[in-house]
Order: sequence, then structure tokens, then C-alpha cells
Amino acid sequence: MAGPVRPLAVGGVAAILAIVAGQPHAREGMFTPEQLPAIAKDLRDAGLKLDPATLGDLTAFPMAAVVSLGGCSASFVSPDGLVVTNHHCARGSVQFHSKPEHNYLEDGFLAASMAEELPASPGSRVFVAVGAEDVTEQVSGGLGPALPPRDRFQVMQDRRKALMKECETDTGHRCRVSAFFGGLHYKLVKYLEIRDVRLVYAPADAIGRYGGDIDNWRWPRHTGDFAFYRAYVSPQGEPADHSTDNVPYQPAHFLAVSAAGLDDGGFVMAIGYPGGTSRYARHVTVENRFEREYPRAIKRSRDRIAVIEAAAPEGSDLRIRYTGQLAGINNGMKNAEGQLEGARRQRLVERRAQRDAALYEWVAADEGSAPLAQAIREYDALARESAEVSRRYYYYNGARGSQLFDVARRLYRLAREQQKPDAEREPGYQRRDLRSFRQRLSRLDRGYHASVDKALWMHGLGGYLPQPTENRVAAFDEALGLAEATDDAALSSMLDGYYANTVLEDRDTRLALMDATPEALGEHADPFLRLAAAVYDSDMEREEASKTRSGRSNVLLPQYMQAIIDWQRSQGRTTYPDANGTLRVTYGTVLGGSPMDGLVYEPFTRLEGILEKDSGMSPFNAPARLLERARAKDHGTYRLESIGSVPVNFLTDLDSTGGNSGSPTLNAHGELVGLLFYGTLESVVSDWDFNPRTTRTIHVDTRYMLWVMEKIDAADWLIDEMTVVP
Repeated sequence: MAGPVRPLAVGGVAAILAIVAGQPHAREGMFTPEQLPAIAKDLRDAGLKLDPATLGDLTAFPMAAVVSLGGCSASFVSPDGLVVTNHHCARGSVQFHSKPEHNYLEDGFLAASMAEELPASPGSRVFVAVGAEDVTEQVSGGLGPALPPRDRFQVMQDRRKALMKECETDTGHRCRVSAFFGGLHYKLVKYLEIRDVRLVYAPADAIGRYGGDIDNWRWPRHTGDFAFYRAYVSPQGEPADHSTDNVPYQPAHFLAVSAAGLDDGGFVMAIGYPGGTSRYARHVTVENRFEREYPRAIKRSRDRIAVIEAAAPEGSDLRIRYTGQLAGINNGMKNAEGQLEGARRQRLVERRAQRDAALYEWVAADEGSAPLAQAIREYDALARESAEVSRRYYYYNGARGSQLFDVARRLYRLAREQQKPDAEREPGYQRRDLRSFRQRLSRLDRGYHASVDKALWMHGLGGYLPQPTENRVAAFDEALGLAEATDDAALSSMLDGYYANTVLEDRDTRLALMDATPEALGEHADPFLRLAAAVYDSDMEREEASKTRSGRSNVLLPQYMQAIIDWQRSQGRTTYPDANGTLRVTYGTVLGGSPMDGLVYEPFTRLEGILEKDSGMSPFNAPARLLERARAKDHGTYRLESIGSVPVNFLTDLDSTGGNSGSPTLNAHGELVGLLFYGTLESVVSDWDFNPRTTRTIHVDTRYMLWVMEKIDAADWLIDEMTVVP
């Protein structure tokens, strides 16, 4: 399989995806590239001026200009590897280089030239998709129903690993096998993995995070959520580790940047890598998530935020170190709050029960449906079992909430896995994973401090200790000595011994321990390593049980999804695949809305809106020069006449989710008009249930991006590097 991965043929996954033809409301759904020719008419009717047939080609414009950062999306905007993404996607690299004496989070960062660009945080990647292939038969073919679930899981995992290994014989590439429709189909995607990524420009937090956690998921927004990386390769054009000898990557295609932008009702299309949706989840899963898991997660998030803020005071180096973790916890908490509120308003749990009942009634109407009906019942029972296991060990997982303990567990697991042949190792611990493993260990330095880590660990243990015996793990209790932790003071003193005697705070020592044997780590003087060795066997018992459940799901879930597809087809409806981190396209229009009675959203926010919000105190503390130019109505060439100002953010009806952050928003001609960064709070429940009235996505407008670059941060050399369409 060395060389380019073959294009998907019409058949296999492509055949089932092609059923979107004739869909009456095509804007619901995150479409895979091979689906787009089948909905060409609707794309043209919506306003697309490009040839829809070209959108199915990963190596053609504009698909080849869109990249993944491994959690966020991005795009090339110059022939010299300049990459634009969201500020919050690049903020980890800004934080990595920030210290009190040069706080780039507060001041922003702009390289004066390519020579002054900074290495992105360790492990940063730019993934360029170069091909895809249907591998359903290679992954799941020939496995009969009598195969034991644990064996089924292992066979399918081994097959996926073998496919990726063969694909990666091409140096500098990374391959991934992804499941579609719950495992009905599998696709192998091949990426060029660019490892030398450098930070070029990120505005100050007072622009890039304007409104902070208060405005997060809210409309109206006035956030300049954009930043720039650059991708570098060896002089021979191949991916390479960071080196001063490397040169900017020359992408096959890049996007022109529109300074004209869009107006209300304009066609938009976003291309990116959405992480995951659950629109076909059964009632038992939905009920567990919304009635138990989300409320519990919200409480834990609030508590963890309070712990970090107390242990890492505002303005300290500790706060800089933990600012990314704080932002992530806040973001997840607000998302969960929005999920709960959206589910309540849309009666999601009740309506999902009704959908399940309707599907079951349709299945039962077929005389030969008994096996399928039984499979659906068994799938529900499996979901209940998984939910119970999750509830049982929820507090134990929290009790392991120390970063150093996590490092120790990973190192010990690596030592155990390295005793096996590479093909038999668990994903994440194979030779292909060691570079990323090493870089993850390296990143710890700028996101850790013993005092904060201990405070978080204490908090996690505080929730675990009152739990009944059946919800605890004896090996953990015994190894940690929890029987002697009779009160908070005793527990605190015991943990002090861990931090006083650890060697894991030293980067070089952590990296050297990647080559240690299990025996050496289990007998090491470091208490975290000894604790990791002590709980390994009990943790593996739970992992084995999880793999058995996954093997059962590998039989039952595809049957359920086939029933969904057939049922919805009988109603003239389309089944599109849930998001799964692979390249997707979503399209629609610039559109405001009214998510509930009396609440009206305009489609654009204005530069002057920053003046109305600004208090001079974080997070509403825009730079003085921005406020001055806004008061002077210095709009330059970026004014949108219909609103009488520079548009800052805009709304669309695009279908999106996490992972879409940084996705390029394109106009009808494929020019960049914005960057997708979040949905509104009312939209987040669309991960489970799409509602056209409430689903709105927020984008930063390229006119505001260019205005900030020109008028505020003097990033003229970057504007000159890009192709800006007036």
C-alpha cells in the first residue's frame, strides 16, 4: 500500500453515502467529500459557484487547502505554508512561550519575519489529507457471529493496526482507520504529517479571547478568534523535526482571503474535521448522559476551576501555566450546561424514547425481523451495562487526577507494552506513537506545578473517599495507604511525600524512563511510579472488560445502524454519518435567528459593539489603540455598508461541532470569508439532535481579521504574503 491511497470507489462506504441524493433539507449533516457530487444540485441551488464534482477530490482545490491540527481545523492561506486557525487552537503554543517577563498571552505575539517565528508547543502537527480508501472488508469481513466478543475486538483492532502500518511505509505520513455508521463501513485516510510547526502571529487575549468565559458560547460575540502558524519541511520537501535548515512547506493549494466578505443571506461553506456527534444514540444512552453524566460533570468542573484559581492566583506564573487547562474546563462546563438546557427545551430525552419506539414498531412489522429486534434489545442492554460501569468508577477516575500520576501510569504501561512485538502493542504505545509520546512528556513543563497538581489530586480524592467499597479499587487504596488518611491533614501530609520524592518533574528524567523495564519502574524510589505499578493489574482487568463490551458492540451497533438507514429511507429521509474526526463539509447561509420567544439574533456584530462591552477589566479590556480606532470609526476598506461598520463576528445556519474550530468558512467561489469557532449556547445540543431553528454557528469575519492585522498589530508582511481579494 506504499504510495498514494486509492480514491474511494463508488461502492462500499461511498454507495451508502450516496443516498443523500434528493434530500429535501441537505443543510442538516456534516457531509463527507464523496457525498458531495450526489448533492451537486442542492449545492448549486444554495449558491455554490465551484464545480461540486471537484469537492470530492482531497488533492484538488479547495479540499487540499484544508488541514487538521489534531483537534482543530485550519487552512493554508499562502504558497509558503502559512496556516490560519482559531486563536484558541494556537493558544497552547502562545502559553508555552509565555512567562511573566514576556507574557504573549497578554501582549500577543507577532514574528517580524520568518526567522523570528517560534516553535509551536511540542507535539504540534499539521495533517494534510492526501488520499482515502474503503477498507470495510479488510477490517470486518469474514468474522462470523459465533466469534467471541473479546476475540472479535482483537481481530478488528489488529487488522486496523496492520492497515495503518502498511500505509505508513511512506515516510512522513500518518494513517488512520475510521468507522462510519457505527462500524457498517471503514475508511483508511492517509495524511502528510508535518512536524515542524511554528507560531507566526496571535493577537493578544484582549482580542483573541475578548469576552472570555463570560461570552463563551454566547451571542453577540466580538472575539478575534484567529491566529497563524507556518508549516516547515526539510529542504527536500519531506516532513522533518524542527531545524533551522527547514524551509516553508509549499502546499498544492491555498485559499485566497476575501476583504469583501459576505452579507446577510450569503452562501457559506465550511470544511473541517468535526470531532463527534451522537445523533443516532439510543434513549438509554441519552437518558444517562443528560440525567446523570452532564450534571455530575458540571459540578466537577466548577470545583476544579475553584481549586485552580485558588492555587494559581491571577497574575502569577502559575496562572499562566494553567490558563489553558482553565479555559478548557470552562469551555467544557458551559458546553454541558448548554446541552442540558437545550435538551430540556427540545424534550430530547422524551423524544428519543419516542423515536426508539417508532423504530422498534417498524422493525417488528417485518415477519423476519426477530433477529434484528433481538439485536436492538441486546444493544440497549449493553448500553445500560456500560453506563453502570461508568457510574461505578466515576470517582475512582477522579481520584487519579494528578498529572504526575498520569505520567507514571503512561510510563509503566509503555514499559509493559514494549515487552511485546510491535504489532501486538496497544494503540498509543507502538513505535509509530513514540515521537508523540515523547513530546507529550516534554509539554508538561509549561502546564504543571506541584502545588496546583496536589490541590487537584486532593480534590479528586475527596470525592472518592466517601464512596462505598464496591465503587472503589482495593489495589489503589492499599498502595496509596488511604486507610491511614483519617482526615484532610493526614491525606495532605501523605501526598506531600509523593511530591517531595518524585523524579518526574525533571524533563530529561521523564524521557529517559521511556526506556526503563517494568521491573525497574516497579522498584523505583519514585512513589508515583510505584503507585502506577501497583494499580496496573486491576486497571487492566477493567480494560479487558471494556474490550469485551466493544466486541459485543461491533456486532450489535452495525445492525442497529442498518435498521436506522432502512427505516429513514422508507420515510424518504437521509441517514448521514455521525462526525468522527474525518474531513467534512457543511453549507448554508449567513443567517441570524430567534432561538426562543423574544430573543432575536442579528447576523453580524459590529466593531462599535466592543466599545459598548468594554469595561477596561478582563475579559472586556480591548487594547487602547483598538478602542481609539473604533471610536474614530476608522473602518478603512473593511466596512460592510449594510451594518455601517466593520463586521466582527457573524452567524450562519451551518451544522458543526467540536473539532470544527478553525474550519475555513468559504464563499461561493471558495474564498476565505471567516473562521468557524463555536456554536451558540442554544446550538450545542445539536450534537444529539439537529434543530434548524436553534442551530447557529459563530464565525470571525475576515474583514475584522484584516482590520486588526492592519490597524492594530501592524502585521502588514503577513497581509502582503496572502492573496487578499478586495
